[in-house]
Amino acid sequence: DQEKVYRALIEASRRKIQDMVGQQGFNRSRMEILKTLLRLRQACCHLDLLQLKDQNFKEPSGKMDLFLELLDEAMDAGHRVLVFSQFVSMLTLLRDALEKREVRYCYLDGSTKERLKEVHTFNTDRKIPVFLISLKAGGTGLNLTGADMVIHMDPWWNPAVENQATDRAYRIGQKKTVYSIKLITKGTVEEKVLAMQKRKQLVIDASLERDDEQVLDKLSWEDVQDLLSL
Repeated sequence: DQEKVYRALIEASRRKIQDMVGQQGFNRSRMEILKTLLRLRQACCHLDLLQLKDQNFKEPSGKMDLFLELLDEAMDAGHRVLVFSQFVSMLTLLRDALEKREVRYCYLDGSTKERLKEVHTFNTDRKIPVFLISLKAGGTGLNLTGADMVIHMDPWWNPAVENQATDRAYRIGQKKTVYSIKLITKGTVEEKVLAMQKRKQLVIDASLERDDEQVLDKLSWEDVQDLLSL
């Protein structure tokens, strides 16, 4: 299901973007390109993020399936896990899945008012195995040494943001080895983003403030065509 929707989305998007760039130029098409890349990245995570009408998929997310397998293994081995996603809607789906399995968790996104309370609860209650965190909300100012595993559900344009989030578990006082896992959907824009990070450091510089729009300003039309290829 996921591959079928992704392929249909990327083929339709590629035609639309090519027509738009041909008519009004690359620079004036940047916002539409940003929206397209966002949709593709959402499709890589879970089809429910696309909010497609009248669609009920039997297998909406290979990534979710793999995450739950990894989580079972981690809990069996006594690990405690920080789970980061840039999509709050993805965290909501993860939260629903944990509740169905009766797995206790802490939660933090930009709307969380008592951030430090959630952090304190997780660090002090060893019976809570999971902390779900939005990447932007959890990137700075948190000491989460109660965890010894970090799972990134989706890649960020700027690896410095991911690294800063991972460092929440590496803070002073951590006595365990910390494992970091990044879930990447094969044959998609996620793989291409990782390749671009390695290939074009000028695109992904060390600035933690660089957001999607700023990164897109650094991409060429050739870069975008590569991201929109199958």
